[in-house]
Amino acid sequence: MNKRIKTLIIVILTLFTISLLKAINIEDIILKKIYTVKYQDYVYKYSEEYNVDPCLTLAIIRVESNFDEDSISQSGAKGLMQLMDSTADELALDLDIADNYDIFNAETNIVLGTTYMSTLLNYYNNNMYLALSAYNAGIGNVNKWIQNGTIKKDGSDIENIPFQETRNYVRKVTRDFRIYTRLYG
Repeated sequence: MNKRIKTLIIVILTLFTISLLKAINIEDIILKKIYTVKYQDYVYKYSEEYNVDPCLTLAIIRVESNFDEDSISQSGAKGLMQLMDSTADELALDLDIADNYDIFNAETNIVLGTTYMSTLLNYYNNNMYLALSAYNAGIGNVNKWIQNGTIKKDGSDIENIPFQETRNYVRKVTRDFRIYTRLYG
């Protein structure tokens, strides 16, 4: 077999392999291994109930705890959606579950976290960037940043968020939200 025919066969096999990989969408298969979906019954139930995109809830959980329901942050935030005790206590009162709730219980943490995200989205007129900023840094900080002109009221300039942790948080959750939407939305 001459060199030209061998090259042609290699090109044809390469093109065939690329076409086959595109047909089975290997990229999505790999991404689904990285961007897992756990606790989906609770995520979808409470996201629907509190009008939060389930892909956003998944992205928050992935960034906050990587689906570790026993996670505790350095600042003391707990569970899948990394809630501070004071926030969780306030939400539990509103949901009438304050008497006996476990912040590390997956369902409880998801209902509390999803309720909180819903509240923030409503407060910021469904502006995901501002709501995520407040989820991480608190409403008081976000309102102060808007009031003093550090960030715009429409959230279009999240790069100006003065807390690096919050800026990175918003970037990560937004990225993961887009990926979850592509894979599962």
